[in-house]
Amino acid sequence: MPLPRRLPRTYADLTAFLGSAEALRRFMNLWPPFLCSSIHITAISEDFRHVAVRLRKHRLTANYVGTQYGGSLYSMTDPFWMLLVLRNLGSDYVVWDKAAEIEFVAPGRTEVSTEFRLTEEHLEQIRRETADGAKCLVWFDNEVVGTDGSVVARVRKQVYVRRKRDRGAVTG
Repeated sequence: MPLPRRLPRTYADLTAFLGSAEALRRFMNLWPPFLCSSIHITAISEDFRHVAVRLRKHRLTANYVGTQYGGSLYSMTDPFWMLLVLRNLGSDYVVWDKAAEIEFVAPGRTEVSTEFRLTEEHLEQIRRETADGAKCLVWFDNEVVGTDGSVVARVRKQVYVRRKRDRGAVTG
């Protein structure tokens, strides 16, 4: 992929630059907050409805007591719900992360992973609730699991979605 003359500045520019799921996956795996934290995106589906992420464990990513650092457990889940919703709804919508919660269930003593699955039901709910210009707040849940399948953390993300207003619309 040729390098752009300038960095993307808008959603449309970024989408054109990183149009395919594979290009986005490669780019995000080189993104310093992920690269330096041993966070690796193993898959992004071409329809942007599924993402798989893992967090490797070694001495440089462990906390004081030798388990997965809690900030990395959260970081591995941070951008994906917003990204999946935005890529599926398109540039007619404003999409932001609104809130997040993390519950640490057990020490992460091994590599951990999580998956994101955006369903058509999620998208239908959002379209229905935003059809008249209202905002929609949707909670999404993830479990971060160890290599043995045990739950290490539960993460909830709330995503804010609203249809963009027509620039030419007159409000009164």
